[in-house]
Amino acid sequence: MRVIKEQFLREAASPKSKAAKWLEVWRTVVRSADWGNIEDVRKTYPSADPVKVESGRTVTIFNVCGNDYRLITAIHYDKQRLYTLRFLTHAEYDKNKWKKDL
Repeated sequence: MRVIKEQFLREAASPKSKAAKWLEVWRTVVRSADWGNIEDVRKTYPSADPVKVESGRTVTIFNVCGNDYRLITAIHYDKQRLYTLRFLTHAEYDKNKWKKDL
């Protein structure tokens, strides 16, 4: 799987935070993944959830560091590409504003 916008992930969390460490491991796992659908994703990340946004598209949400953050992605299984879209705190995620923006 190719991760698009990796620089976004590097900038998302402060370098010494637990989120930065989690994201680095996540990037390594995703790069070596060969996911064909959400069930494949859940074999690696059981809490990953598909969510339909206002545009009608479906994004995949990853819980980061337990429930502290949410990573919002768009996965194109047919092209083996994963686009990083948003990195939010749990509180920001719960406001659901991001659903209107995507």
